[in-house]
Amino acid sequence: MTVHPTAIVAPGAKVDSSCQIGPYCVVGSGVELGEQCRLLSHVVVEGPSKIGGHNIFFPFASIGTAPQDLTYGGEPTRLEMGDHNKIREFVTINRGTLKGGGLTRVGSHTLIMAYSHVAHDCQIGDRVILANAATLGGHVIVEDWATVGALCPVHHFVRIGAYSFIGGGTTITRDVLPFSKTAAARDTHAYGLNATGLERRGFSRERIRKIHHAYKLLLASKLNTSQALEKLKQESDRGEDVDRLIRFIEASERGVIK
Repeated sequence: MTVHPTAIVAPGAKVDSSCQIGPYCVVGSGVELGEQCRLLSHVVVEGPSKIGGHNIFFPFASIGTAPQDLTYGGEPTRLEMGDHNKIREFVTINRGTLKGGGLTRVGSHTLIMAYSHVAHDCQIGDRVILANAATLGGHVIVEDWATVGALCPVHHFVRIGAYSFIGGGTTITRDVLPFSKTAAARDTHAYGLNATGLERRGFSRERIRKIHHAYKLLLASKLNTSQALEKLKQESDRGEDVDRLIRFIEASERGVIK
């Protein structure tokens, strides 16, 4: 383990011998750092936090700090993070609260850009991108491969569906549909399928065609959401992606953005 003379590593921390702890970093008691993690400088990591391997934390990131919740009373809630994540400058990621299950989780291969905030009890999937100053309220779920644009505030308890793309500066107060492009022009709407993103992720033309057909029913037909879902359920060859979309909408408690 390489620890700069100005860094502080608490006796109760478990830090793999391959980690690099840079100048003026603080690693608290109850923190576990997996192999080859790098804390560049002025990074604070508090516990209980379990962080996987090959993560890099840029200057002034604050990780595993106490939740910004008035009901929090110092309980030993947790943060868990996977592998190969890039956490950029001034990012804040808070631990969970008891009322939210006590756990904030960040997956693997995520990019969380400068000044972004991940609040208590959020669940972030794999290969997610949070662009600069994206701000997640408490209990937000971000599914795999989703991208949240810069300067986007996301209301607590909102779900952001897999493979979705949210344009910069969009205020999100309802669930974001999987595979969708969502942005604020005069109002916040889903603007159809994130086709370019799906192509980049290896979706076949047939898979994209089926999802596109579902979106035409949901967004461009004269059917309301319930009617569109019933029509989709009657189609025998709709595919697993459309099934995922149907399940997402039916499980929504806040409503979805259309």
